[in-house]
Amino acid sequence: MANGKNGTLYIGVTMNLPERVWQHKNHVNIDGFTARYDVHDLVWYQFFENMPEAVAKEKTMKKWRREWKIKLIEEQNTE
Repeated sequence: MANGKNGTLYIGVTMNLPERVWQHKNHVNIDGFTARYDVHDLVWYQFFENMPEAVAKEKTMKKWRREWKIKLIEEQNTE
């Protein structure tokens, strides 16, 4: 998720993507990262067969340089 082009990026995992996006857009957790930085646009997602695989990918991506994340988003999101 992001708060606009060239803005803050957020990486997370969930079992229910539509619900989680709604929660971020509506600042359900007012003390959370996405509320603090107004991160509300879904810019990329990937489905996994199980949560351990998703968490492993999340941890890996959080270590990536920002440029790598932007490249991934731009390659798979032409909007």
